[in-house]
Amino acid sequence: MTQHRSELLMPAGNLRKLKMAILYGADAVYLGTPDMSLRTKSEFSLDDVIEGVNFCHAHGRRAYLTLNLFSHNKDIPKLDEYIDTVRTVKPDGLIIADPGVFQYVRTRAPELPLHISTQANVASWLSVQFWEQQGAELVVMAREVSFPEMEEIREMCPDIKIEAFIHGAMCMTYSGRCLLSNFMAERGANQGNCANSCRWNYKFHLRLKDGTIQELNIDEDNLDMFEFLLEEGVRPGEFLPIQEDERGSYILNSKDLCLMPKLDDYLRIGVDSLKVEGRGKSEYYAAVVARAYRMAIDDYYEDPDNWDASNYMAELETVGNRGYTLAFHKGRLTNLAHGYEQTQALAQWEYAGYVTDVKDDAFYVEVKNKLEPGDVIEIVSPIARNTILLRGYDYEVAATGEHKEVVHGSTKTIIRLPFSLFEHENIDDLRSNFPPYTVLRKERALTEEQWKRLQLDKTAQAMEIKDTVGETAYKRRRDALVEAIEADTNTRRFKTNRAGTEGCCGKGCNGCMIFWQDDMYAKARDILLQRKQGEQLSRAEAAELKLPAAE
Repeated sequence: MTQHRSELLMPAGNLRKLKMAILYGADAVYLGTPDMSLRTKSEFSLDDVIEGVNFCHAHGRRAYLTLNLFSHNKDIPKLDEYIDTVRTVKPDGLIIADPGVFQYVRTRAPELPLHISTQANVASWLSVQFWEQQGAELVVMAREVSFPEMEEIREMCPDIKIEAFIHGAMCMTYSGRCLLSNFMAERGANQGNCANSCRWNYKFHLRLKDGTIQELNIDEDNLDMFEFLLEEGVRPGEFLPIQEDERGSYILNSKDLCLMPKLDDYLRIGVDSLKVEGRGKSEYYAAVVARAYRMAIDDYYEDPDNWDASNYMAELETVGNRGYTLAFHKGRLTNLAHGYEQTQALAQWEYAGYVTDVKDDAFYVEVKNKLEPGDVIEIVSPIARNTILLRGYDYEVAATGEHKEVVHGSTKTIIRLPFSLFEHENIDDLRSNFPPYTVLRKERALTEEQWKRLQLDKTAQAMEIKDTVGETAYKRRRDALVEAIEADTNTRRFKTNRAGTEGCCGKGCNGCMIFWQDDMYAKARDILLQRKQGEQLSRAEAAELKLPAAE
């Protein structure tokens, strides 16, 4: 009997993101054109859609198109032309939210598999059964559905496919129903054009009796003089404190969904499609998130009893995020699902570039973020699990052969990384495991405040996962963040040091001449030479060998 396997469904905001998602392990992608989907920022032309679907099918993967607009009268005349075009493209499914559009397409193109969008807000087995009776092949569950509810829905609806969001940004209101963006920026939150007004910085002001408005500055001199409280209309006497520092307040700022720690639950009950949000996010996001979940899903089916989410979280932490949360997995949200201090997406790594070509003797890489001397670059294979580390000292411009110490990402410069830099790698493996569209990342320098926020986010996530209070650790991390905020320094530091014998992290980057030649690293070299390419020493091992380990 063939084992039922859940598919990994990735977003595709443009053609390159689509190709990277597929190459890095997606079973399927979802995409759309701006006019008829809920993504007014979509970068797909019709030709791109056709090429993208063909690319998926050539790789044995699936492509779903979005038609999840809520129709107005003006949209109806476009439907016939859209359906005719979709038939030509031959997608594996059409994602629809509007019941009228659903019936229209089912009548005029009965051969097209129809999926019900998350915008339909399906949150019960009763609604799933309704759509099954209408002829839907798959229903995307609302983000607000808890896992116990999902388990019951799976049991009550065994004959229709169900899809669940497992990763990506969360809306602070009910999925796609926020009016803030429309009001604040005249950008339709429910048309894929959200201005993220919930994540903006808001400040208190006073309106005086004479009509003038003045900014209310909270500082150490007046901090203890008053407190701001909210009282909801039908709950008299119940006061909600509103806190603000000199930078503002982020009470509406949700963290990002990450169900990796509970992914085995969804695989165990047979959720058919595991969906990642983020058509507007970077191609680096598409590649790395797909890679992490691909490894996790494959490993679960290989050995479910010994599956451990921690093996894959480190990969997801290399992608910018607002802190990860389980969101509605256990039911209602807790305070741990929101970020009150700031809204910036952070990670200690950032996108460095991607491989545009692989020739006999070198990688050719388009630079996406500034490269400087001493940068630790990691080449992330879409095929093999091992990554390759390289410490850059200067960079050869492919077009001219000129060597530069600094290359800026905004210039779209293509650099040449000769295979001779990778002294400890098998050249055939380089050619076969790191093809075009391979992404490169590099360490990112963060302020002390940003480092402290990452630590607080990890502590909060651990509390959510273990369902423990952990107030002492959380308070310590939070206080450390507050101290860093008050210090207000923009000094930035990398996780590993940059250069010099004292600066070597002892982890053995390929190309790090200090590590491979200095006698103090002899024992560490012997250990690493017995391991897979790119594998690093742990912090504990570096300490035991008395190496100058990074923080």
